[in-house]
Amino acid sequence: MPQPPTLGPLVPVMAFSNGTLVHPAYFLLVGIPGVGPDVHFWLAFPLCFMYALATLGNLTIILIIRMERCLHQPMYLFLAMLSTIDLVLSSVTMPKMTILFLMGIQEIEFSVCLAQMFLIHALSAMESAVLLAMAFDRFVAICHPLQHASVLTGPTVAKIGLAALTRGFVFFFPLPFILKRLSYCRTHTVTHSFCLHQDIMKLSCTDTTVNVIYGLFIILSVMGVDSLFIGFSYILILRAVLELSSQGAALKAFNTCISHLCAVLVFYVPLIGLSVVHRLGGPTTLLHVVMANIYLLLPPVVNPIVYGAKTKEIRSRVIHMFSQGGR
Repeated sequence: MPQPPTLGPLVPVMAFSNGTLVHPAYFLLVGIPGVGPDVHFWLAFPLCFMYALATLGNLTIILIIRMERCLHQPMYLFLAMLSTIDLVLSSVTMPKMTILFLMGIQEIEFSVCLAQMFLIHALSAMESAVLLAMAFDRFVAICHPLQHASVLTGPTVAKIGLAALTRGFVFFFPLPFILKRLSYCRTHTVTHSFCLHQDIMKLSCTDTTVNVIYGLFIILSVMGVDSLFIGFSYILILRAVLELSSQGAALKAFNTCISHLCAVLVFYVPLIGLSVVHRLGGPTTLLHVVMANIYLLLPPVVNPIVYGAKTKEIRSRVIHMFSQGGR
């Protein structure tokens, strides 16, 4: 069984020509702190299973929605966007984690680490925007059903998707550059299985005030604003559902929101917890790492399962597809 390299205090560095900035040639990923190589090796197998499940589940949803014209409705188009983001996000994180756990290869090049960090944060912002769009879709469908078709037209859905993509790119594009302006002359060990802005920032021996302020700004202005609007949407939805005269109609209306509520909780609860423990300061602990893993690894796996189980149209087509394949 391969053994990970011994972690030294420093790794080779690349100094800028002006002599003021020192960048490591690579960072060292730890994986799970306090866990030996034997445990890491065996954790690689469930991680591979999770990646296969996330890939299969999200690809299935994307293909079903694309092939079935009757599913070309706002609710399902937003779901296809969510599945696409989850598919890319899992591909950005899980393969490198599997190599780390299975083979003990801890090195990740400085530029590759920054690229992974950007993609993780930008894709998370896009997912947050799509979850907000899905909440708006449910709000219009339940509170203003007669206006749903005229409000959420095909071009409008496309514009919302483009806005989510643009916002995620624009807000998080500066992150690699404000990390490059720092010097890294302490240990270059990243105590996660992937690269996050908060974790890389802690490795700098220069002033990180700009990073802290900008990181807090984008968290509050992107995920914070999205979560507030999602909560407000569900307050209005709940009020509209409670005003329905028939209990059966109320349950049927609210049942269309269950899958989305599960996706929101799976995404936002670990995100909020991770943000809180990082803002408290101090060294990265096992709690930080576990919450970061849950935040990044759970949604791509859970979302297809929840939507496949709770959405009748998706479930019936999955069953039909596999029953046809088994003949």
